[in-house]
This record gives sequence, C-alpha cells and structure tokens, in this order.
Amino acid sequence: MSMAVVGMVAGMALGFAGYFGGFGAFLLVAALGVIGFVAGRFADGDLEPGDFFRVRDRGERDRRR
Repeated sequence: MSMAVVGMVAGMALGFAGYFGGFGAFLLVAALGVIGFVAGRFADGDLEPGDFFRVRDRGERDRRR
C-alpha cells in the first residue's frame, strides 16, 4: 500500500471522527494514529528506543566567545 493511500485513509478516519464525535474524538484518533505509526516503525525496525533519548555530545554545543 502506498503512502498516499495510507495518508488518505488516515485523513478520512480523522474526518469521520471529527464529524461524528467532535473535536475530542478528532484529537483522540489523531493521538492514537501517531502512537500506532511509531509502534509500526519500531516493529519494522526503522526506529530504536535510543532514537528518542540521545544525549547530545558535548562537542556539538555552540561555543561563543
């Protein structure tokens, strides 16, 4: 399934939730969609838990003098 079709289905789901359930349902469906997307990326192996919790290297700081 192409990403365009996935985006269309997600948009339709959000539209139905917003129309029939109101703004609260719209936000709930959007939040659960994001959680499902992240869980799917973990399942595919595209993301690792460390991707969210990386510590910045001390050498990357902006050194103004």
